[in-house]
Amino acid sequence: MSDTFEIFCAVAPGLEDCLRQEMAEAGFPDPQATPGGVTFQGRWPDVWRANLELRGAARVLARIGGFPAFHLAQLDKRARKFPWGDFLRADVPVRVEVTTNKKSKIYHGRAAQQRIETAIRETLGAEIAPEAAVVVKTRIDDNIVTFSLDTSGEPLHRRGNKEAVGKAPMRDTLAALFLRDCGYNGDEPVLDPMCGSGTFLLEAAEIARGLKPGRNRAFAFEQLAGFDPEAWVALKAQAPKAGDLPRFYGSDRDSGVIGMAGKNAGRAGLDGDIDWTCAPVSALVRPDGPAGLILTNPPYGARIGNKKLLFPLYGSLGKVLAEQFSGWRVGIVTSEPSLAKATGLPLLPPGPPVSFGALKVQLWKTAPLP
Repeated sequence: MSDTFEIFCAVAPGLEDCLRQEMAEAGFPDPQATPGGVTFQGRWPDVWRANLELRGAARVLARIGGFPAFHLAQLDKRARKFPWGDFLRADVPVRVEVTTNKKSKIYHGRAAQQRIETAIRETLGAEIAPEAAVVVKTRIDDNIVTFSLDTSGEPLHRRGNKEAVGKAPMRDTLAALFLRDCGYNGDEPVLDPMCGSGTFLLEAAEIARGLKPGRNRAFAFEQLAGFDPEAWVALKAQAPKAGDLPRFYGSDRDSGVIGMAGKNAGRAGLDGDIDWTCAPVSALVRPDGPAGLILTNPPYGARIGNKKLLFPLYGSLGKVLAEQFSGWRVGIVTSEPSLAKATGLPLLPPGPPVSFGALKVQLWKTAPLP
């Protein structure tokens, strides 16, 4: 298992290049953006590190091999010869998922899935279970069968810290990439005036402290053949930054979500880093200290049903920021360009549309406010 292979880090469409930049800075070799993700050539320790350290990746897939197959009998024969024992353990249940297309002679996904499941069960002895954490993802495209292992398990935005979330929460992975797109690197204060469960602030504070996002959760790769627990413990070891760090500020008019955000911060070990305030946008006050970044994901029409009711909210936000936050940069994530423009702020051209559930959102930014 020492040879390199292709590793695919999935990301929300629209943020591929942002993830590629993060991976390049983190030292992953020659990452290449591709639709829906970023690929690079690496080894198993690179897989472990990608899951542990990458803030923007949604999932990490290891391409473990494949072969051409033009009919089910050929798929059956070659699947039985595939070295499953190099990757899977006989004592760990496995789930198989198959996608195929009309360019392939094998077009019946369920029939292909049954052949692969039987091959794994009869040659390796592993149980096939529909709820198994270890997943063999199979793509059959133009008569080429490609096997990938989902090494993450639970999606990577589930850091293991946020037990409490509000409505339409921002995913941690998206928050991290929007922070990056705003130029945040951990050395300035961040404020979210409509913070909800606190995702932007938790990500910003973790970046400032140098904390690894996957430190508090388990991964599917821990159940694969060849996993080295001692090497994994060494990889997870870290000494968080101490001393004078930026302050982080979260406010929301809903006292319930402020309480949830505080509990989430406590689970993440960030109790003393974030100041929480229950207040409407109109009561927002500039904190003492240097200017920094204001980043927020306000309500938008698709989330509450009538965007006309939101124009006053966005207008109030823009007025307060323009009057009190000279020198601060602003980032607003919304699906509605008209709402972003209702702030009256000097907005730069927006970022690319980003998939957020069934919606497409964009990041609208400003330069430092005059």
